[in-house]
Amino acid sequence: MTEARGSSGPNGEQHAGHVPGTPCWVSLMVHGIAATQEFYGALFGWEFRPGPQQLGPYVRALLDGREVAGIGQLPPDRQLPVAWTPYLASDDVDLTAETVRLCGGTVGVGPLDAAEAGRLAIASDPAGAVFGVWQAARHLGADLAGVPGTPVWNELVTFETVSVVKFYETVFGYSREEAAPAGLDYVTLQVAGRPVAGLHGVGGALPRERGPHWMTYFETADLDASVARVRELGGRVLTPAADSAHGRVALVADPDGARFSLMESPR
Repeated sequence: MTEARGSSGPNGEQHAGHVPGTPCWVSLMVHGIAATQEFYGALFGWEFRPGPQQLGPYVRALLDGREVAGIGQLPPDRQLPVAWTPYLASDDVDLTAETVRLCGGTVGVGPLDAAEAGRLAIASDPAGAVFGVWQAARHLGADLAGVPGTPVWNELVTFETVSVVKFYETVFGYSREEAAPAGLDYVTLQVAGRPVAGLHGVGGALPRERGPHWMTYFETADLDASVARVRELGGRVLTPAADSAHGRVALVADPDGARFSLMESPR
């Protein structure tokens, strides 16, 4: 579970732009931006500073002074889901958006400029899962990874992988690895031979109220303590901590209902 970057230091710091197709940013649109900052600030130690306001009030979350995620305010007149959304890197967001349409997906927002930071689009795959596309300018995306409080993995939860894997391969040029345990519908997407995201087909186990969606995993040094902290801060634990092939994982939700996973990597 790694990200393909231009180059990085020993602690995962970014020194160059993300390779096209790589998850480069995660963003959360919420109803109460101030309360959401309080929750994630207390959970992950994030601090915040203003970001581009093209889609409404928006802040960037920082950890040790490095940008790791974004939080924006949902328009009051739009009933959109409160959910973490990964942004996939692109060298040409307009071309990527057109390819999304040609491959059966939908472009819901953009492409549009985010001031001098870059250019973005928000799209959905043919099954309806929402993701962002980011063409970097001044803002390269997340510039810290591999430490607690940063995104460590992004995974599409969908009905079946066979119906969407070709979409992502065509749009972003991924290769795939299907070395999943018997009976598990799972595909790992790769960029330049490195895993960058996963597709998990769960069939009828997909929550009806969610539909296909992307799930962001955040690194934690102590999963049990983080789960307890989520409860203390008014969030919910949806799936208790359990072992996985990559470490211990728990599914939780913040007070506004946004779901995310916490992962404690093996020591």
